[in-house]
Amino acid sequence: MEEYVAEDVIEDKEKVIDQLMQNHGQDILQLVFSYVKDKEAAEDLTQEIFIKCYQKLDTYDGKSKLKTWLWRIAINHCKDFLKSWYTRNVFTDGYEYFQKVINQDDVENTVIQNSEDRELMVVVMELSVKYREVIYLFYYEDLSLKEVSMVTGKNLNTVKTRLRKARKLLRKKLEG
Repeated sequence: MEEYVAEDVIEDKEKVIDQLMQNHGQDILQLVFSYVKDKEAAEDLTQEIFIKCYQKLDTYDGKSKLKTWLWRIAINHCKDFLKSWYTRNVFTDGYEYFQKVINQDDVENTVIQNSEDRELMVVVMELSVKYREVIYLFYYEDLSLKEVSMVTGKNLNTVKTRLRKARKLLRKKLEG
């Protein structure tokens, strides 16, 4: 996606939001799911996030990449949702799992890999949000530690500490 300067964003909101949805819609959906653990809620929240982005596009100042700005909005929206009355009082049943497309000819290896991925995802989803978000952003979205720091609004050393602690928790759960 081409990067826009703040003036371009304000002038052509429809084009920018369309490009954001096309280029980052699935990523945002998966990010939201990593917070809420519910497919339908994740889809609804993703729509709300893009509506919020459209409404707030004129506040984009160009100090960060548009993608970083979008992710910051998405993370804040998820955190607000998790703090809401609805989340504390309405319970959902079961997990939905992320599924990455695996291009392998060997069916047996694919089945084993899917099983391991599912097991890892269940363990990751059991982590608290502060650890789950750094794991997701660092490993699944391939963001650098600096980018994770910018997206989450946390100090770089805090991100490093949380990532180290999350790895330790995952290792302990997977080995135990």
